[in-house]
Amino acid sequence: MATFAKLARRGISYTVGGSTLAITAATTYKYNSNTEQGAGFRRQVKFWSRVFPVVTDYYIQTAQSSPYVKYHKWKASKQYENENASEEIENNNDDTETERNTLSPAQRRKRKELLNSLHEKHAPEILEVMLDLKGLYIKLGQVLSVTALPIPEQYRKLFRTLQSDVPGHEEFDTVVKPTLEKEFGRPLDEIFESIDPIPCGAASIGQAHKAILKEEPESSSLSDANDNDNDNGRQVIVKVQYTDAAWKVPADIQCVGDFLQICIWAGVVDEESSRMGYDEFSRQFLSELDYNQEKCNLETVHASSLDPSAPYLKHNVVVPRVFSDYCTKKVITMTYLPGPTMEAEARRQLELLGIDTSVGIAQIIRDAAKDASENHNDDASGELVRRVTKHTGGGIDISRPSPSWKATLSRYLSKFVRVDAILWTARTVKKVRLLSQAGLVSVIHISPGLIVSPAWKKWAETHSSAAEQAERLGEIEGWCTALFDVHGHQVFNLGLFNADPHPGNILVVEEKDEKSSLKRRRKKSAVGLIDYGQCKKLTEEEQLKVARLILSVANNESDEAIASSFRDMDIITSNDSTEFLAEFGRLMFGPFRPEHLQHSWHMKLHKTDKVLYFPKELSMVYRTSLLLRGLAVSLQMNYSIGEQWKHHAQDAVNRIKIKDV
Repeated sequence: MATFAKLARRGISYTVGGSTLAITAATTYKYNSNTEQGAGFRRQVKFWSRVFPVVTDYYIQTAQSSPYVKYHKWKASKQYENENASEEIENNNDDTETERNTLSPAQRRKRKELLNSLHEKHAPEILEVMLDLKGLYIKLGQVLSVTALPIPEQYRKLFRTLQSDVPGHEEFDTVVKPTLEKEFGRPLDEIFESIDPIPCGAASIGQAHKAILKEEPESSSLSDANDNDNDNGRQVIVKVQYTDAAWKVPADIQCVGDFLQICIWAGVVDEESSRMGYDEFSRQFLSELDYNQEKCNLETVHASSLDPSAPYLKHNVVVPRVFSDYCTKKVITMTYLPGPTMEAEARRQLELLGIDTSVGIAQIIRDAAKDASENHNDDASGELVRRVTKHTGGGIDISRPSPSWKATLSRYLSKFVRVDAILWTARTVKKVRLLSQAGLVSVIHISPGLIVSPAWKKWAETHSSAAEQAERLGEIEGWCTALFDVHGHQVFNLGLFNADPHPGNILVVEEKDEKSSLKRRRKKSAVGLIDYGQCKKLTEEEQLKVARLILSVANNESDEAIASSFRDMDIITSNDSTEFLAEFGRLMFGPFRPEHLQHSWHMKLHKTDKVLYFPKELSMVYRTSLLLRGLAVSLQMNYSIGEQWKHHAQDAVNRIKIKDV
């Protein structure tokens, strides 16, 4: 009886609270209907009008405080009176693990079936909400598809489709053109000779268009990356922010935060790790709205790329130049870099290995960097410790079916052979196969037509690019080395680095070599770096601390030395275990070792300690290294962050020490 009285009081409080909320909401809607705040509020109402029924359904059928669930628990208790099941169930609190321990195997199986049915029912509805509202929700779905948080597979599978699907773009004539003319204060035909109405790229908060300036700009630093075309010096990319992004993003972030709070209350996600993830996600997404800051970031990095002492020129790495006269708080105009993204190149290389890339290369790379755990119920520290080891086995399917023969073979080989040797073998075998195909194609082409069957001719046509692919394969190591070297310079020398160097933000900039024969022109490739909306600045003190940690790992120092460098950055763990911190540091910034491919090794390490606080400055450096390392591993390259960044870290230590003296 007391239980029902408690439920009644709670019901009255919910009713009163709901009525108050409704009145407040109606008042807010009335007075703010014609403002950006009003538009944001209406968007929030639209979100909750579609999501609240889903939340309610989960609550009614699964939450421990739900009257429906309490009734069934009371009913079930009657069946277990002889075994004191009634007492166990009635005293059960809201803790999910306690409930599972009191349930019989049949009840646990029934609960699992119930949850699966709810996931199957509501996952398409949530995906539809994301596709309808677009903006931040598309980005959120992409993040959730690869996160280590315990996202049900039914949701994760549908969210993966957002990785390869480009967000819908705004109409040029009705939206983009008026926005540009308003920002520039004059008609577009006074600035551009032409502008492509079809965007060359679209994201959550804006889109980019290729254009040709009317006037020749000042000398460009990118002549080495472009063909000798009269229009090349005037070719630009115009990046424009959606007019409604300024109010949509804050409104969406508020909705996501409120929804996360409900998930925490319901026990769906861990409070500490999910809040840390949400804070970083919201901070990064809000930073992308600041085009003035992105312009400044791009100008700083471009100026650095012209410094002969920096590694850009050595590795043929180029960065777009900003045209300040054609930049505003919602528009950035920069030089155009021709060529495919590293995403497209990585996709091609993976497909040559027979790896399915239909889910999208961006997901594969991010998954390689972040989603190392097969057990989605692990907590935040497990995710941090193991996120770097996924997909090193040669293309494990994202949906986690039985491991492929390549993954199984790689796992057994790793017990006896270094990871570097495994990846080197994969590259070598692929290159030998391509060169063999190229040789056979040449033989078929020079052979008399009478002795070559139509089937062989067709095969030769299909594999005519084998020689070029083999040549391109030889460039991959140079690209990866360039990316690590340049980003190491940015972290430890420039103090400003791109915290989101995913494959879509890296270009393979091609130039035809005019000195080669006309029949087959060899293509030189530069590496282009774009999109500096998510950047992190480090103070010299932060650079010094990160550098000391990198050097302690790269120099293979003692456990105490590595742990001490970690503690200097104010990392907090449950047990302050020196062994855990040392192994964690080696995993983060050292080379892959065979045991890193063993899930049991990560589980054992994870049980020794737990990360409670991870310093933000190190988090962003780590994130950058993860994405670069994931890209390298997907291209069969095993790089130690410590080895690649060692000389940059040492230079930073020497420079800062001299300044202190």
